[in-house]
Amino acid sequence: MKGPKAPKDPVEKRPVVYVMVDSIIEGSPRENGKFQDICYLNGRIAQKISVLCNDMPKEILELVPTGEGFRKLVHTIGVTVLAADKEQQNEQVIFELNCLSAMQGKAGSCYRAEVPCNGQEVKITVADYPENEADGLLGSFVTTFPSHETAKLTVCFYLNDGYTAPELVPDAPVDFCSERYSEMIKRSLVQTGSLYRVQRAIEKAERGEKVVIAYLGGSITQGAGAKPINTECYAYRSYQAFKKRFGKGNGDNVEFVKAGAGGTCSELGLTRYEMDVLRRGTVVPDIVFLEYAVNDAGDETDGVCFESLVRMAMDGPGNPAVILLFAVFMDDFNLQERMIPVGKRCRTPMISLKNAVTPQFSEECPVITKRQYFYDLFHPSNDGHRIMADCIDYFWQIAAEAPKETTDAVPEQIPAIGEKYRELYTFDRSNYSSCSDVRELLSGAFSEKDMVLQYVEKDADERASAEFPDNWMKAPDSTGDSFRLRIFCKDLLLVYKDTGDAAFGTAEVRVDGEVTRTINPLEIGWNHCTAYIVYESDTAAEHDVEIAMKPEDAAKGFTILGFGYTLK
Repeated sequence: MKGPKAPKDPVEKRPVVYVMVDSIIEGSPRENGKFQDICYLNGRIAQKISVLCNDMPKEILELVPTGEGFRKLVHTIGVTVLAADKEQQNEQVIFELNCLSAMQGKAGSCYRAEVPCNGQEVKITVADYPENEADGLLGSFVTTFPSHETAKLTVCFYLNDGYTAPELVPDAPVDFCSERYSEMIKRSLVQTGSLYRVQRAIEKAERGEKVVIAYLGGSITQGAGAKPINTECYAYRSYQAFKKRFGKGNGDNVEFVKAGAGGTCSELGLTRYEMDVLRRGTVVPDIVFLEYAVNDAGDETDGVCFESLVRMAMDGPGNPAVILLFAVFMDDFNLQERMIPVGKRCRTPMISLKNAVTPQFSEECPVITKRQYFYDLFHPSNDGHRIMADCIDYFWQIAAEAPKETTDAVPEQIPAIGEKYRELYTFDRSNYSSCSDVRELLSGAFSEKDMVLQYVEKDADERASAEFPDNWMKAPDSTGDSFRLRIFCKDLLLVYKDTGDAAFGTAEVRVDGEVTRTINPLEIGWNHCTAYIVYESDTAAEHDVEIAMKPEDAAKGFTILGFGYTLK
């Protein structure tokens, strides 16, 4: 008989750098058929590390973002996964750290391991993988689950000899019931504005009539950082708060429309409002949230598109209450100072997360720390989404308790910035033939439909669906005529697909024979929708529009997603 096996002598623990600590991840259903959580790192990993430990040595932060520096710095990757459901803790996930390729035609490294979901750490030894000259930036953490589920993920880097790192000091739990928390939430209300339309919606809900609350914005409104994305995002949580306060019975008379799309500004929001909020005339909203304060740095009109969108929504079907929501990035950036004058001119309620959370981040004992509030540099964690929803719920309370208003929230006639796109008409491949202002459309080589599109989770759906699925694509390696459009318009916007696929190339937009815009879809480097103004005029007239590949990119692809245009 043999006795118990003696354990090995302990190995001295190496200095460690934490990248993620008990971060909630979700195996969401993806268009590839897998259940995955993807955390994009592209140049952001140093910031993620410095948020967890703000006195991390500069040398480490400089080395860690690139494949070459990572190998010099890191001995072992430590990965821990703990499933939320105890029954799933006997399962395994596949964890990958992917490097972006710096060489066309050659893949970057993929550090990979099967990790149990029971909280046991698995270590990936970097030296077990060969050096790869194609390695560029560290690209992403990808966790693949056997089914749709959530878990906590911790990722750390054990350092090579010669490097040291400070120990991680954990944060105290957030006290959501404290008086300080309540005061923080109250700071979010910039102005109530006119409450007439909000109170009208509240009264409808209390009578049992149908009320529709819609949310239009970027990735934060889509729910990025929330796990599960469909039920923990601020939009769904604040909708649930409205139902609980004002819904009849179990609140089934209150309906939810979520239309967030990552990486998009209000310029694209203008072209999406009819399609993604009004759902081609099938939805009439009572309340519309607009969340663009952290995305509109890409608005080429410096606020004209945003104010146009605010006024478009207020004047549109249902004359809804429009509420401006100002999210904030980890570096304290947002554009609320540009947007607040629009809200004042339009008398809209305004809610600022920057006003609520940013001042207390620098306090000695903050209510919530930055690393607790943020999932990454840009998106809130579950706690962050909860705070956003609590700020909105505080507004629900204020609106209900305020004296009843009898004067509608009619905007002042003179805009704060501009409103030239207030009456924007849109079309894509599905409906252009019914648009009387489109006099002729010849797709030419742009005859196929692109299926590799930006996917977003809409409403309360856990599954993502494609944006602008009815599009015109010139497939890579195809040949043929350019895309031609004859249209009666004053201003014209083109919606196209950005991509990181080198098989796509640069296109030129010509209006009446002159090049008005040259568009490189590789400029941003990832797959999402973008809108650009390709023609502006003082008066409406008939124009010939041509979209053609630049000669040197004649064999490459390009995808036209849709158009927006004005008449006056």
